[in-house]
Amino acid sequence: MKPVTRDQVLDYVTYEEQREAFRAGILEAKRVRRVHVGGVLTFLFENPDTVRYQIQEMIRTERIVKEADIRHEIDTYNELLGGPGELGLTLLIEIDDPDERRTKLERWLRLPEHVYVRMEDGAKVRARFDERQIGETRLSSVQYFKFDVRGAVPLAIGVDHPDLVAETRLEPATRAALYADLAG
Repeated sequence: MKPVTRDQVLDYVTYEEQREAFRAGILEAKRVRRVHVGGVLTFLFENPDTVRYQIQEMIRTERIVKEADIRHEIDTYNELLGGPGELGLTLLIEIDDPDERRTKLERWLRLPEHVYVRMEDGAKVRARFDERQIGETRLSSVQYFKFDVRGAVPLAIGVDHPDLVAETRLEPATRAALYADLAG
């Protein structure tokens, strides 16, 4: 996927003027790229539009105007995108109860090693992740993954951790969006 470039990012005043229209399109893009697994995991397959939205929202919220700071945001969020033939995604671990969340994030410390996409031939492609996202005693509730799917669209996404085993088949609309993303 092509990364977001500086010329695609608006200053926060111009973005604010166009925000509602831009946001409506992004919410639809996110809707078809969002996949729920096991009742508490939400995966969002990222693409340049979803990443651009995150950049614009950060610039808007933080009122970022310095060029170096804008470029830093672009570089940071572009890391969410997969490279050629890859899919990048964000995982949100959504557990409302703080005590239960703390306990599970401790028990699920190695969860990233157990995340996969299942390909049409049944093969599991394991996630590549940044070890810096994992603490010494607990997992962060937001994780970023990349899957080298070699340009093919997966059939499902799942987790096979000893404490959480679940898989969700991707909807046709999700697979179509991922196909378009990979074709790029």
